[in-house]
Amino acid sequence: MLDMELIRKDREAVATALAKRLDPAEVNRALDEIQRLDQERRALISEIDAERQRRKAEARAYAQAKRAGTTPEPAPEAERKQLAELESQLDEVQSRLRTAMSELPNLPADDVVAGGKEANRVVRTFGEPPAIEKVRDHVELSRALGLVDHERGVKLGGSGFWMYTGMGARLEWALVNWLIEQNIQAGYEFLLPPHLLLDSAGFAAGQFPKFYDDVYHLDKQSAPRGQFLLPTAETAILGAFQDEILETAKLPLKAFAYTPCYRREAAGSHSDERGTVRGHQFNKVEIFQFTLPEQAGAALEAMVAHVEGLVEQLGLHHQTSLLAAGDASAAMKKTLDVEVWMPSTGKYKEVSSISWGGDYQARRAAIRYREPGGKQTRFVHTLNGSALATSRLFPAILEHFQQPDGSVLVPEVLRGKLGADRLTPIR
Repeated sequence: MLDMELIRKDREAVATALAKRLDPAEVNRALDEIQRLDQERRALISEIDAERQRRKAEARAYAQAKRAGTTPEPAPEAERKQLAELESQLDEVQSRLRTAMSELPNLPADDVVAGGKEANRVVRTFGEPPAIEKVRDHVELSRALGLVDHERGVKLGGSGFWMYTGMGARLEWALVNWLIEQNIQAGYEFLLPPHLLLDSAGFAAGQFPKFYDDVYHLDKQSAPRGQFLLPTAETAILGAFQDEILETAKLPLKAFAYTPCYRREAAGSHSDERGTVRGHQFNKVEIFQFTLPEQAGAALEAMVAHVEGLVEQLGLHHQTSLLAAGDASAAMKKTLDVEVWMPSTGKYKEVSSISWGGDYQARRAAIRYREPGGKQTRFVHTLNGSALATSRLFPAILEHFQQPDGSVLVPEVLRGKLGADRLTPIR
C-alpha cells in the first residue's frame, strides 16, 4: 500500500510513477477518488474531535452545576446520537479509502522502465547454450528415463498435475535438499510454514484483492475466517510477521521456506510450458528479507547474486533480466528475473524472480521497526525471490545435460545426494 502522505504532498510524482504501469487517465481517476475520500475522512475526524470536545465541556459544566446544587437539562437525544453517527460515517469512509488504496500498485523504482515484456532488459549472461546435435525436449526425456508420470498425475489431480517417479522423485528431492543447504549456508533461517493461510496474509502480500481468484480457497462453511492454499512461500513468510515491530539490531532478517505452491492458473499448452514447467502444484524454495530502508539496495544485489550462483553451480546457461514495470508484480518496486536456457525451444525460462517491495507490503502487513533511542516506528522494506523453482530446474537439467545415447548427466553438486552421476533410459 502506498503512503497517503506522499499522495497528498506530491501527487504528480505518484501519478508519473504509476503511469509506468497503468493508463494515465485511470491513474488520475483513482487518485481523484482517493484524495476525495481522504478529505472526507479528515473532515469527519475534525467533526468528531469537535463533538468530543463539546461533550467534555458539557460534562465539566454538569459537574460544576452539581457542585453548585443545580442540575442542568441533559442534552437532547438527537445530540447524543450525533457522535455515533459521525463515527459510523468515518468507519465507512475509511473502509472505502482503504479499499481504493489497496487497489493501487507499488511505485516502480526510478530505473524501471514502462512497458511489458518487450521492454525487459538483459543485464547479465552466464555461459553459452550447450551444443546438442539432436535436441530432445524434457517431456520426451522424462518419459524415456521414467522420471515423471504425466498420465497418472492427470488421473490423480486432473489437467495441470504430474507425479515424479523413481529417479525423477529422487532428483526433485535432491534439488530441494541441496537448495535448503545452500540457503542455510547463505545465512537464511529455515521455516516450514502452514500451507493453508488466512486471507489477511494474501492481502498483506499484495495478492488480494486483485489476484483473489488465482488461488484455491476453502469454502466459507469450512473456513469462516477465509483460508486459501498458499501460491508461494513469500505469502507465508511475510504473513508470519504481520503486526510486529522487529528488532532493529536484527535487521536484515533473512528467512527461507520450502513449500509446494498451489495456483489456479492454467497449465500451458505451448511447447515452452509443457511438462513440469507450469502447473497447479509445484515445489519451490523461497528466500525473503526484511531490511531497513537503507539496507534494501545491497540486499537486492546480494539476493540476485546468490540465486545466480545457485544456477551457475548447476551448470545451466542463464541470463538475468531487469523487468519493465508492466511485466513485474504489482506489489514490487523492482524485479530481476533469472532465466535458464531451454534447448528444445531456443528460449529462456524464468526460474527465479527476485524483487524489492519497498515498504508497500510492510504497510499492508503493519511490519515496522523502531529507530534506536526513539519511540517513532517506521515500516521495514521487504524483498523476496525464488531460490529456486525446482519444477523448472528439473526440465532445464534434462535438456542441458542430455547425451547422444539417451542418458542425462547429473550436475556434479547433486551426484552425492542422488547416488548417481547419470540417468539412464528404462528398459
